[in-house]
Amino acid sequence: MNTFKTALLLTSLTLFLMFVGAHYGGRNGMILAFIFAAGMNFFSYFYSDKIALAMYRAQPVTREELPRAYQVVERMTQRIGLPMPKIYVIPTDSPNAFATGRNPKHASVAVTQGILSLLNDDELEGVLAHELGHVRNRDILTSSIAATLAGAITMLARFGYWAALFGGYGGGDGRDRDRGGGGFGALLMLILAPIAATLIQLAISRSREYEADATGAHITGNPYALASALEKLDAYSKRLPMQASPSNAHLFIVQPLLSGRDFASLFATHPPIPKRIERLIGRSSVYGVQDR
Repeated sequence: MNTFKTALLLTSLTLFLMFVGAHYGGRNGMILAFIFAAGMNFFSYFYSDKIALAMYRAQPVTREELPRAYQVVERMTQRIGLPMPKIYVIPTDSPNAFATGRNPKHASVAVTQGILSLLNDDELEGVLAHELGHVRNRDILTSSIAATLAGAITMLARFGYWAALFGGYGGGDGRDRDRGGGGFGALLMLILAPIAATLIQLAISRSREYEADATGAHITGNPYALASALEKLDAYSKRLPMQASPSNAHLFIVQPLLSGRDFASLFATHPPIPKRIERLIGRSSVYGVQDR
């Protein structure tokens, strides 16, 4: 299914760009658009993970630099037969984590400094197991490509927004301004922003988070630790919100604060934390459960 989703994303982008190229440039425009789409698909496949890591200034760490996380990941990958991913740290106090990469052999797991100081050892193990769940379930490629493609389309939507906002200040009569600025720009925004949202919603369904939660709980054998981590992350990420682009917010274990409030509702790719906790332990909060 994830292979199908990835192929669908690449095919949809190619056809969309070819349509635009043919509309404006005829046959030559279609050919140029196809070449551009092929280049972007190649770039997305091999470099989308590097883009996501660079966007949040993630820095690679070794076993000596971060033994606490490194040893946990190393132990779990050996247990479930996965290659050891690269470990990164994101320099922010907001607690969060994500996994990326095109396959298990080229996977990376990134954690923030905030999550390292917030969670105890069992909770951190639960979060890292969740991220390894994404790797094991092979949905990290779909996530990474969706982030790159939706980001490109979202930039076009923003361009249309600014064209609509400032188009009326140019020269010419009112009809020219409407056609060349506000009217066309608003139409571009209205069409392209939902396309970006739909790409993510189709590729990154909410079920992938439930599946990664279940896989992580199975790996550790301790669903309460992951549930406790999710409850802490939900609370503290609201106190120390992490700014993120709507195009790649779906990568994180808990959805960060989205930039651009007008688009936030379109990119709600995470299920509510209480529902995730309920699926793990049978109730919507861990309070009072672990002590029983």
